[in-house]
Amino acid sequence: MATTREEENELLPERKRQKQSQLSSPPSSIGNGILPLASYGDDEEEEEEEKRDQNGTKEDENDYIDDDSDGYADGHDLNRRQQHVEIRRDCPYLDTVNRQVLDFDFEKFCSVSLSNLNVYACLVCGKYFQGRGRKSHAYTHSLEAGHHVYINLQTEKVYCLPDGYEINDPSLDDIRHVLNPRFTREQVEQLDKKKQWSRALDGSDYLPGMVGLNNIKETDFVNVTIQSLMRVTPLRNFFLIPENYQNVKSPLVHRFGELTRKIWHARNFKGQVSPHEFLQAVMKASKKRFRIGAQSDPVEFMSWLLNTLHADLKGSKKNSSSIIHKCFQGELEVVKDIQVKGFIEREDGQNNESMAEDGTDRPTVVTETSRMPFLMLGLDLPPPPLFKDVMEKNIIPQVPLFNILKKFDGESVTEVVRPCVARMRYRVTKLPQYLILHMRRFTRNNFFIEKNPTLVNFPVKNLELKDYIPLPSPKENEKLRSKYDLIANIVHDGKPGEGFYRVFVQRKSEELWYEMQDLHVAETLPQMVALSETYMQIYEQQQ
Repeated sequence: MATTREEENELLPERKRQKQSQLSSPPSSIGNGILPLASYGDDEEEEEEEKRDQNGTKEDENDYIDDDSDGYADGHDLNRRQQHVEIRRDCPYLDTVNRQVLDFDFEKFCSVSLSNLNVYACLVCGKYFQGRGRKSHAYTHSLEAGHHVYINLQTEKVYCLPDGYEINDPSLDDIRHVLNPRFTREQVEQLDKKKQWSRALDGSDYLPGMVGLNNIKETDFVNVTIQSLMRVTPLRNFFLIPENYQNVKSPLVHRFGELTRKIWHARNFKGQVSPHEFLQAVMKASKKRFRIGAQSDPVEFMSWLLNTLHADLKGSKKNSSSIIHKCFQGELEVVKDIQVKGFIEREDGQNNESMAEDGTDRPTVVTETSRMPFLMLGLDLPPPPLFKDVMEKNIIPQVPLFNILKKFDGESVTEVVRPCVARMRYRVTKLPQYLILHMRRFTRNNFFIEKNPTLVNFPVKNLELKDYIPLPSPKENEKLRSKYDLIANIVHDGKPGEGFYRVFVQRKSEELWYEMQDLHVAETLPQMVALSETYMQIYEQQQ
């Protein structure tokens, strides 16, 4: 029968127990932006703990939680814990390091104990093991497999096992950069000016920022959202520098930052990135509303992600802004006409029953005007025709973007039934720097989802909003910026409820367009961008 944690603590010397209590806490997220594993949920965590107990892997944790000690568990070696680990520049095993098998995109947990505390990667086979003490899994692996070089996934220190010395060799810096990509502020400012390609270890070329994302299992709705947001320069630049959010505790924020740095890194070992750790954080933060293996809507995901990142970044400060609101938040004036039956309010504050000449109730219209912030605008598509043409083919209608933008001219009426029957009029009172539009292409009822196939005709450059909707007058010494260029266009192909998503994005350094669908990345013509069933777009304001 396994001993309990309390019984173990009674057997440990006082100093050893203090060491264990200090190191048992989760690793800090501030140091290099790497956070503990975001689990699938409480049920899975409990099952994993039961498995670990049954397998007897929860031994003396000092064998595993030993970041800066040599990890020896014998009482005889306690004094050696206080000594500095020997550091060598030369190691006879450096030529066994195999960069082809290294993949740091997945959860950092031990392949034996399933723990995410103090995990090392074997640089020879790529497997993860906990600890490096004499009873640890990494130590055992070094003896059994003859693999001797290991990197701590949090501290980025490299050790030779079983000898236990630290290796300080600059030839390993490229591995550290792949494990935790880093950018200087000068590099970030130059990103959109660089045109050179990078080369992966397999000899293939890739463009930093234009790498494919693995579709882990029906996660294309996440991939197109991420690829679109990577074109928003201020947002990308903010997340490329971890110091900007080092005091934020949200795992989602840090995972999004890690993914951003991996996508834009010019020294990757491979030409694609897996968003696995980011998806883990999404599942936990959304309480499995968005999860691996279940197709979801990129519009719903974009809305949830932006709102959650904003809430996590602004912290507890009231009315504080964030990089999300600085990029995407605009404002609408909403005029709501509500019909009220039976009573109208007189000027003296009393209610009079309103009656028509025939004695029936006469509806009275009550008007409410309010200001409402927005992160994206929903556009309504006209209903498709019910009839076929003379060739017995369905007519696919087309509509100019300007026609459906009239919803926000302050005069066009939109009928709504929830939360009550009302007539709504919308007018834009503040334009955001980045305008997100989504076309209401899907209609859900109790039985099925119906897709509207109407094509939207839109300009890729120079969308001038002031020609189509009234805009507020600029302040003194300010210029009205109402002209926008498209930078991302998400489309849906296939049947409603099935199908798949892909995205067209622009590479600013060359003003070229690329089509991206999971791992597929290919250059395309600007004319092709507009020949698709667009679902969500991001426009950038011309400065």
